[in-house]
Amino acid sequence: MALTDVKVRNTKPSSKTQRHWDSGGLYLEISGGKLWRFKCRFDGKENLLALGKWKAVSLADARDARDEAKKLLARNVDPSIKWKEEKSVWASQLGSSRPVMLAHKIT
Repeated sequence: MALTDVKVRNTKPSSKTQRHWDSGGLYLEISGGKLWRFKCRFDGKENLLALGKWKAVSLADARDARDEAKKLLARNVDPSIKWKEEKSVWASQLGSSRPVMLAHKIT
């Protein structure tokens, strides 16, 4: 069953890591906080992509990021490498050497 905004908001962290699945490989991982993840396969290997923390990334935004990752996978592009390259470009443009977390859309 797909997640809803209400279910995501009302789910409380616990001492044990929980996974609440949405659809298409997207899930909300709950431990100390709430993190959106996307489970996919690339080149025969399983990948887990972190899409961002809940509140900073809404359910709709997480679904959009999942859909964009699926588009990259369909073109035989590893989304994790593509996104790391984009973060590196943004970090260099901002003059920062530390990783920069950005909400983004891939075109």
